Amino acid sequence: MEKYLMGTYDIIVVGAGHAGCEAGLATARMGKRTLMLSINLEAVAMMACNPSIGGTGKGHLVREIDALGGEMGLNIDKTFIQSRMLNTAKGPAVHSLRAQADKNLYHLEMKRTLENEKNLDLKQGEVVDLIVEDGKVRGVVLKTGSCYRSKAVILATGTFLAGKIFIGDSAYDSGPNGMAPSMELAGKLREYGLPMRRFKTGTPARALGKSLDFSKMTEQKGDDEIIPFSFMNDRLEKDQVSCWLTYTNQETHDVIRKNFHRSALFGGQIEGIGPRYCPSIEDKVNRFADKERHQLFIEPEGLYTDEMYIQGMSSSLPEDVQQQFYMTIPGLENLEIARPAYAIEYDCIDPLDLKISLENRHVENLFCAGQFNGSSGYEEAAAQGLMAGINAVRKIDDKEEFVLDRSEAYIGVLIDDLVTKGTNEPYRIMTSRAEYRLVLRQDNADLRLTEKGYEAGLVTEERYRRYLEKKEIVERETQRLRKKVLKPEEVNAFLESRGSTPVKAPVSMCELLRRPEVKYDDLKLLDPERPALSSHQKTMMEVQIKYEGYIEKQLRRIEKFKKLENKKIPQDMDYDLIEGLRLEARQKLNDIRPLSIGQASRISGVSPADINVLMIYMEKERRRKG
Repeated sequence: MEKYLMGTYDIIVVGAGHAGCEAGLATARMGKRTLMLSINLEAVAMMACNPSIGGTGKGHLVREIDALGGEMGLNIDKTFIQSRMLNTAKGPAVHSLRAQADKNLYHLEMKRTLENEKNLDLKQGEVVDLIVEDGKVRGVVLKTGSCYRSKAVILATGTFLAGKIFIGDSAYDSGPNGMAPSMELAGKLREYGLPMRRFKTGTPARALGKSLDFSKMTEQKGDDEIIPFSFMNDRLEKDQVSCWLTYTNQETHDVIRKNFHRSALFGGQIEGIGPRYCPSIEDKVNRFADKERHQLFIEPEGLYTDEMYIQGMSSSLPEDVQQQFYMTIPGLENLEIARPAYAIEYDCIDPLDLKISLENRHVENLFCAGQFNGSSGYEEAAAQGLMAGINAVRKIDDKEEFVLDRSEAYIGVLIDDLVTKGTNEPYRIMTSRAEYRLVLRQDNADLRLTEKGYEAGLVTEERYRRYLEKKEIVERETQRLRKKVLKPEEVNAFLESRGSTPVKAPVSMCELLRRPEVKYDDLKLLDPERPALSSHQKTMMEVQIKYEGYIEKQLRRIEKFKKLENKKIPQDMDYDLIEGLRLEARQKLNDIRPLSIGQASRISGVSPADINVLMIYMEKERRRKG
């Protein structure tokens, strides 16, 4: 087919899902003329699976995206229909905000944001090939034969790449939610040397709300106080909708067991590897045979639709079996399925083929983000899209790559896990993956990252000003609480009313706040003239004071971690020359080319003994070169 040039840009983003949106907005806001291409403009920020943003670990990512100047937090604050803070019975390190979205409104708001962004063009078109010259990507070719040239390309193809849907015996080429798949690009990527693999994910059925009996379920309401995702919003007020909780039972499990042979998962049709932390219902019943029930949540898909998402019940069983097992569940006896559950298989890259900047090792200036990198989830995708966008701009500007390490952000944990350790299944962020989670809380994401986002050129002057004001207010109020001292007769009645031990000597307000029974808002009874603080400010200050000792211990551990991260490894290091390195370590180090001793120590197959050999060699080289 004859190719004809339609335009030239600084950066082209392929895909407009959650990764593509953040990548495109980041590059455009950093001053680069950007083209975003989507196979279908209805796929912009599409919630093909659960209609929600945030959750355990994922809420941390959204706050970090926001602190760096990204869009996801702002967009969900505009379009949520229910908001809840999860894990409040546990410590603040694992508190995670989660919001149900009006999924169509979320898509429309994000699309409008893209359309109104200076330097950004959003177009519909299927990319079927890359333009690669002298080992560098120079643009893309569309199915129509038109092409666009650029200095860098960001691939954010989601689950569209060679997508295939499975429902029982039925299997057909398709992208998510019935959209067209991208079939040609996958083969071209292999030609350019990219190591591709097949992963799989799934989604549950959508039922009509009018067919459900909510009286047999447990209502799940939103929080009375709505905590915004974005640090740009001090408070939000909205009438919230409810979600509903119900459970499977032995009858449900019996129907599923009798039809294992009809599942695409067990029938051998699916080649791709699915997510361990989000298994299908047939996988749950098979793996946890002794479990009497599994919970599921009924979640509204939006304010202007009757469709309800059945969270926790993804499946690749045939439609007739789906109808049977869903109807055994309390409240679902008369359900009408609007969209059946399905599994989807797709092509993605081995993330070990990526640099820490998310640039591909085989093709220069080609950056990769989102589910294409082997991750799962909207939040993980958006975080990678943002980082790929920043690094694409820095690469073409000949600047040092922008990297967050594991002690600075969950984003750092996510990317380091992918490019250093790799993944054999769709990767999901969890709080347990972070070694320093008491420091990496969601409440202090802006204090950790806004300065970095500002230096990178993505954080606006308004956001930076708000950050500086918050920082000053919190520091000033913390110092005031340390200095304000009360006598026993002024505080003991208050302490007894809270079930806390009375004091015998004067005590500072800060010491009072360290007590688990006392919250900052409680102190207004003793300190009526205190300043008015936002929910963000109060939460962060209270956590810092209550957990000060633990935080200091973790900061000392981070210092040790930083020493290894700061031991940089020359990128032209020839590991084959280092005597004493095991063959596997030599091969892995040559492939991944870690930036530091710290990163090298986290590579699977590189032992502590190998790290010692490497450090001794580096020290000898340093002395030899003077």
